[in-house]
Amino acid sequence: MECISVFDMLKIGIGPSSSHTLGPWRAAERWIAELKEEKVFADLIDVKVHVYGSLSLTGKGHATDLAILLGLSGCDPEFFPVEDIAPLIDKVKTTHQLTLNGELILPFQFSENIVFHRTFLPFHANGLTFEGTLADGRVVSETYYSIGGGFVVKEEREHAKENKEIFRTFPFPIQKGDELLACCQKTGKSISEIVLENEQSLRSDEEIDKELERIWNTMLESMYTGCHTQGILPGGLNVRRRAFEMHQRLKGDVIYSNPHDWIAAIRKTEVKFRQILKWVSCFALSVNEVNASLGRVVTAPTNGSAGVIPAVLMYYLVIENHEAGREEIKKFLLVASEIGSIFKKGATISAAMGGCQAEIGVSSAMAAGALCELLGGTPEQALMAAEIAMEHHLGLTCDPIGGLVQIPCIERNSMGAIKAINAAELALESDPKDAKVPLDKVVNTMWETAKDMNSKYKETSEGGLAVGVYLSDC
Repeated sequence: MECISVFDMLKIGIGPSSSHTLGPWRAAERWIAELKEEKVFADLIDVKVHVYGSLSLTGKGHATDLAILLGLSGCDPEFFPVEDIAPLIDKVKTTHQLTLNGELILPFQFSENIVFHRTFLPFHANGLTFEGTLADGRVVSETYYSIGGGFVVKEEREHAKENKEIFRTFPFPIQKGDELLACCQKTGKSISEIVLENEQSLRSDEEIDKELERIWNTMLESMYTGCHTQGILPGGLNVRRRAFEMHQRLKGDVIYSNPHDWIAAIRKTEVKFRQILKWVSCFALSVNEVNASLGRVVTAPTNGSAGVIPAVLMYYLVIENHEAGREEIKKFLLVASEIGSIFKKGATISAAMGGCQAEIGVSSAMAAGALCELLGGTPEQALMAAEIAMEHHLGLTCDPIGGLVQIPCIERNSMGAIKAINAAELALESDPKDAKVPLDKVVNTMWETAKDMNSKYKETSEGGLAVGVYLSDC
């Protein structure tokens, strides 16, 4: 039984992609740790990284090469200052030297030491091999797979079909939606209470609260930063940031000085239907504009879909419940993470494996179920909300123009957030006994759809909008 922590599903990292940026970054860290365990780290005289499949085809647009370099340099994606990324990269390019893990100076040429191969490795679309030459001439190597959401595995891992990692044992081990519902019915607990009890088997209440608050503050900071930053996104598509001007028009003359005061200020603004739609879209766009510019966001469940959950949670805080605070935020994140883990266990959260239904679709389902519980929905209604949200994302392709997490990725987050709110409201107005499609059926259908989907629609930039729109048009 695979047991996934809340903090496995919701990770703090740097954009623009959890599978193409955060995953390779973590893989580099893991390789260094293994070299040290084998006591060969100090003997390295050269390193080379081979990147395959989807990682290669859209790697430059997703900053895969930069992420690998940052990981090899020993930088932590949760805490490394984003403003220091460019200087570090420039230094390596200028000096042609890499300080491996901040300890060992090695020669390094971007064009020679990071090699992009268009071929796919059999195990997963996102493969990369780290290769090191030792002073005695021996070569050591290891292959990792970035399977979505920042998760990294090796091929020999059992249960490879579902790309699983075995983590730990929970009081309420849950693989499917039906099992989660059975736990709720047997104990009389809500989904958030079940998830919290599982999490309490791993860490103290103080640690849980501290980490959830850190996750929420990162989400809030990314929204705040996106709403207060103008300009053009990097990458060459000349995509203009829209959240800033949208936010300026929406907020009017309200005054605030920090992200938390900002929440109180927004609560005082006009809340007509159109304004609500605009606010939700603005929140989602802001996060993904930060993500697209190598900013810090929360992988929820991926970087490409990082804007959906904070946008929907912010909607609840500033529109639905002005008295809401830490406890409601905690419940929302607990429920969202559990729904995301069900999709990871039963299908995939990797666009390279399942298209964008695995990213925006899953994040929308996560947000819908979490919002439904906060609005008073039963566990049955919360799972129904998650099912509705995913049902209307089935078959969604991943076709980023230029391999960048910008078009159509940024707008898709606003669409996913709006759908999540709609799904929650539909579930609240429904009797779950009348539901024709249970959550587990839609999870299975999503996985079957993913397997049937042509590979060119799975984060390769070889189909859809990626070839239907010429870069010169942008």
